[in-house]
Amino acid sequence: MRILVVGGSGLIGAHVVDVLRERGHGVTSVARTMRDGVDRVLDCEVATQRELREVLQGHDAVVYAARTDEQQALPKPIYPAFRSNLVDPLVRLFAAARDEGLTGGVIMGSYYTYFQRVRPQWDLAGRHVYVRCRVEQAREARVAAGPELPVAVLELPFVVGRAGDRLPNWVGQLDRWARSRAPLVAPAGGTAVVSARSVAEIAADAVETASGADIPVADENLTWHEMIARIAAATGHGRRVRRLPAGVVRAATTLGGLSQALARKESGLNPVHAADLFLKDLFVEPVTGKPLDTAFGESFG
Repeated sequence: MRILVVGGSGLIGAHVVDVLRERGHGVTSVARTMRDGVDRVLDCEVATQRELREVLQGHDAVVYAARTDEQQALPKPIYPAFRSNLVDPLVRLFAAARDEGLTGGVIMGSYYTYFQRVRPQWDLAGRHVYVRCRVEQAREARVAAGPELPVAVLELPFVVGRAGDRLPNWVGQLDRWARSRAPLVAPAGGTAVVSARSVAEIAADAVETASGADIPVADENLTWHEMIARIAAATGHGRRVRRLPAGVVRAATTLGGLSQALARKESGLNPVHAADLFLKDLFVEPVTGKPLDTAFGESFG
């Protein structure tokens, strides 16, 4: 198959390119800026449907692996900006892919849509603009693609690993904290975690089988306590992780929400409701069971 990878210079995209080529597929890597490993330069967030059709010509499938920062605070209202970033480009891309006769597509999504589906009582889409746009992204991209172009959505949790100098965007601050002399603390709750390599392998499987499914992805489920301990150990500064009271978490997120309100800003994950989210066990089932020690070492070693 000939496969276009949008965001092919990023952490996940680079692994997707590698896995697809290892399996014998022809790959075209597309990114906003030219660097090693990028075949075509195109900003798909602003590209027209005509420009997208031109770059899609001759391909059988497309993988969308571009990254979005849900924590960035923007002036109110943020929904138009998040929709412009998360939804509209995917609608144009998959409409163009449909017109070019592609037969498969994959979107790197978020595990928050998994919880929106299996825990609707949490109302994540109603509380968080980021989750709302992720839900709309999957639905509207599939409508644009039409019935002849199945689109799989990989619902990704925290991703660990490395691709050259590319690291997960959340690593920096935690790495500095783990290497400092500051005490390590963690609240109740936890998260699913997956390696970038695992994501790439599952994406390749979805392309090869022309899957149109929602695919929750996780290698391990870790409590926050376990995750902070793993990070500290990977930096070579392993030490005791103390329990952070839930009240402290709620106070911090409340203050964050107040600060944003005073600045007339919002973020994709609403800090007013963030404590309710982060104090939960954000665990995905089933997990692959693949060990994550190597990927943690790549991110924090």
